[in-house]
Amino acid sequence: MIQTYKRNPQIHEHYHSIFIGSGMGSLSAAAILAKEGHRVLVLEQHYTAGGFTHVFKRKGFEWDVGIHYIGDMQREKSAMKKLFDYVTDSNLKWADMGEVYDKIIIGDRSYNLVKGLKNFKQQLIDYFPEEKGAIEKYIDLIFAANRTAGKFYMNKALPPFIGKLLYNWMSNPFFKYSDQTTDEVLRGLTQNEELIKVLCGQYGDYGLPPKQSSFFMHSTVVKHYFGGGSFPIGGSSQIVKTIDPVIEKAGGSIIINADVDKVLIENNKAIGVLMKDGKTIKASNIVSGAGIITTYQQLLPEEIGKKYRLNEQLQKVTPSVSHACLYIGLEGEPEELSLPKTNFWIYPEGENHDEIVHRYLNDIEQEFPVIYVSFPAAKDPDWTNRYPGKSTIDIITLLPYDIFTSWGDSKWMKRGEDYESFKEKISQRLLKKLYEQLPQVKGKISHYELGTPLSTKHFMNYSKGEIYGIDHSPKRFRQKFLTPRTPIKNFYLTGQDIVTAGVGGALFAGLLTASAMTGKNFMKKIIKS
Repeated sequence: MIQTYKRNPQIHEHYHSIFIGSGMGSLSAAAILAKEGHRVLVLEQHYTAGGFTHVFKRKGFEWDVGIHYIGDMQREKSAMKKLFDYVTDSNLKWADMGEVYDKIIIGDRSYNLVKGLKNFKQQLIDYFPEEKGAIEKYIDLIFAANRTAGKFYMNKALPPFIGKLLYNWMSNPFFKYSDQTTDEVLRGLTQNEELIKVLCGQYGDYGLPPKQSSFFMHSTVVKHYFGGGSFPIGGSSQIVKTIDPVIEKAGGSIIINADVDKVLIENNKAIGVLMKDGKTIKASNIVSGAGIITTYQQLLPEEIGKKYRLNEQLQKVTPSVSHACLYIGLEGEPEELSLPKTNFWIYPEGENHDEIVHRYLNDIEQEFPVIYVSFPAAKDPDWTNRYPGKSTIDIITLLPYDIFTSWGDSKWMKRGEDYESFKEKISQRLLKKLYEQLPQVKGKISHYELGTPLSTKHFMNYSKGEIYGIDHSPKRFRQKFLTPRTPIKNFYLTGQDIVTAGVGGALFAGLLTASAMTGKNFMKKIIKS
């Protein structure tokens, strides 16, 4: 029987590629290379593999840390579905969330985002009949922006000389949309504040409110869910479980509790990694999926950073938002508790998204600017087979990293009474919001715990506890260095920083990284086959 990942596997003297971090970008690239016959090694510092796709278990419950829903998985010919099928040998299965994937709740009003483009459009028009023209133009712009993305991202995988020659031709149509903020585009279509607030109701999926986010980032998330939402059957841990055999088939491994200290570089060439325990492992290529900030600040020798002025690159990007997630365990099965599959996005009355965020960041005692509620136990048809008589709920909100600096040097699970007291205060505020929407769950909760930005920093090694790598502002998409290649020979980047936020972005980042490393057009081979 193939183990999902090993604590003490055989370590070979040399690998084709070593991946630092086992997030979706690393897993995707590693699986693609393994299917080319390459022996790869994926090193994960955490006690479980998968990055933001991993699960954790406590008190007889299981929670998915980063995957709450994925779009485009019910359409067999979608690029996302084909790529997931390729890297998992079609062993990863998906459950449809049904007609309504997201519910936008503003005060006492709610708006359903429904599956199917025609249904989505008609539902919005039914809510805002006087805005029919603006809604139709909006959807046209969503598709127009997405059509420009292919060439822009393909350019990142081209050999540098060719990529530079074709950069303007492949990128300028994309910049037409990415250079504008979401707010700028929407206010060019309508002045209806409620409609704008609803259209931006998924901004938590990429972390920036309308006046700060790139319209391209907004458009790619919105289009991603036109076909509805899906959830991995068996939970998000099935992702690494189905990719691991693909890697092992070519002689590779995924190793947990494997903390990389530094990338080994000789004569401007990456040759291996130095582990925290002092061991060295050699490879022809080294790939970091740890995020560009962590990679350049922590994993590269200081002299290399100075030589290539990598810190100057980091000055041009900003860490994305940090968050809190309340993991809730309940007695009773999803049907018994009437838990929906639909996600809730809960917003306060009054100002627009940006004003509400600004007010909250100045005083976190103000109303939460966004609350996202997910019901993973209801979404997963296999849940009750694994956890009969139980259910789970996740509640996520914005929580700035800066307010945790006084506990920054403390250790996980040993941060003191003040920290626990602060967490309990946030938890109770979130539970109150949950009970307003689902009063029937009150009294059914047997366990809850709050993950903070310090938890994200500890487990994901993100310096500011950021959830989406670097911010998805217009400025971000103009940075030419956000590519798989680095100035160091045989040293590459992957993950959401070189494409976009989320599991889907990181999945395609892996494809781009594998293409840049091999010179092969995997996009054509996998997606267009």
